[in-house]
Amino acid sequence: MKQNLVAGLVAVLGVALGQAEKIPDRPEKLDFPPLVYEAPNPADYRVELKSGAVVYIYPDRERPLIDLSVTVRGGSYLDPEGREGLAGLTGYLMARGGIPSKPADELDEELEFLAARLSSSFGGLNGSVSLNLLSKDADRGFEILRAVLAAPNFQQDKLALRKTQLLQGLKQRNDDSRNIESRERKLLAYGDGFWGNRHTTAASLEGIRREDLLAFHHDWVHPRNFIVSISGDFDRAAMLERLDGLFAAWPHPGKKAPPVPQDREYGRPGVYLVDKDVNQGRVSIMMPGIRWDDPDYYAIQVMNDVLGGGGFTSRITNRVRSDEGLAYSAGSSFPGGSHYPVVFRAGFQSKSRTVAYATSIVLEEIERIMREPVSAEELLTAKRSFIDTFPNNFASPSQVVSAFAGDELIGRYTSQPNYWADYRDKIGAVDIATVQRVAKRRLKLDQVIILVVGQKEEILKGHPDHSVKLGDLAKRGVTELPMRDPLTMKPLK
Repeated sequence: MKQNLVAGLVAVLGVALGQAEKIPDRPEKLDFPPLVYEAPNPADYRVELKSGAVVYIYPDRERPLIDLSVTVRGGSYLDPEGREGLAGLTGYLMARGGIPSKPADELDEELEFLAARLSSSFGGLNGSVSLNLLSKDADRGFEILRAVLAAPNFQQDKLALRKTQLLQGLKQRNDDSRNIESRERKLLAYGDGFWGNRHTTAASLEGIRREDLLAFHHDWVHPRNFIVSISGDFDRAAMLERLDGLFAAWPHPGKKAPPVPQDREYGRPGVYLVDKDVNQGRVSIMMPGIRWDDPDYYAIQVMNDVLGGGGFTSRITNRVRSDEGLAYSAGSSFPGGSHYPVVFRAGFQSKSRTVAYATSIVLEEIERIMREPVSAEELLTAKRSFIDTFPNNFASPSQVVSAFAGDELIGRYTSQPNYWADYRDKIGAVDIATVQRVAKRRLKLDQVIILVVGQKEEILKGHPDHSVKLGDLAKRGVTELPMRDPLTMKPLK
């Protein structure tokens, strides 16, 4: 026995020594086999229920938890005229306004006892109701979820409290330059007629009644508008049967959510300024955008990564922050809009006197990437930033089903079923010539809109060490935009 043990140890040691001899003497000599990662196939997780709801399901027995999210087609674009804010109020109070069997405060106590998290909301494009709980409490948790989805109470006292909170928020709309920049940017980029530029006002908030919430819920919150993503500790077949029961015999038929309106009009190019007494000016540089299904989508993402989307490796960040020290952060985004083209945007914050100079640098970098081919190193860095991080999209079961639910919402599952399988190949196929082609085609300096929010007098002065003035960047001069009344959203002057 002892001899056998010794012989075994010698053999193991010999193997170890043999392996040690193969270890390179320097880290750069290490040779690793390429990592292979296959993207999950959405069809493997997708189920259509009898009720019309679509489910993405992923059993995961590692933890005794269940993560469930119900995406609801529809959002604030469905707000009736004069009732702006209705979708947001409905979404907020679904999980916070009580259910037939329990008032809101008692429901909160029960959820706390169960160590469960229940939330609900409606944004511009869709709503969401999420439940996270221990798998042992699934029976009661699903009872609560059914009540929240099918028959929320919208308690009057909770509605009144929320309206008071929102009114206080409206009064603070002009306190932060970020809020001002965000709303004026959307107005300039998409026009007054765009649904996203219909703002909640004191009058619209005051006019919303409990009956309005009930009507909105009745119309849009029903299984045919549901996309469910669920992962966790359960049997797949048993869970699908449970979900069938959860959505069966719905108390109201509802309506199919209409497509998101496309009525928008890109604004007039120029330089616009909102006078706000803040230490730093906030700048947005915009151009016409794209949708996610644009044929140039992949090349545009790579191009933008080089330009300003790649953090410290991008040109705008290096010039504005690292080289000139004009801003803590600066960059650009060129997203593919899910339902409508979302504008290209470059942005930063800088001291008032250096706003014009920093803006000119960003414009220079935009013009340069249109004029000069990117380097092979820049291209490789950008492409690797997408390809190497690709598996992060599916790092957990909940991320897998959430990603596929998002695709279902925007129509990608039907129109591009191989999107994830092809993603890395399409990014990898982008070359230097393609980057320059899409830069020339899609970066339209003749349509640039520049929005600045900050101290008018100081910004217009410019910096004594730099000759650039904001007016130099404006062919039609600088247009001053008035501040808006926070309660009515009408110009103050």
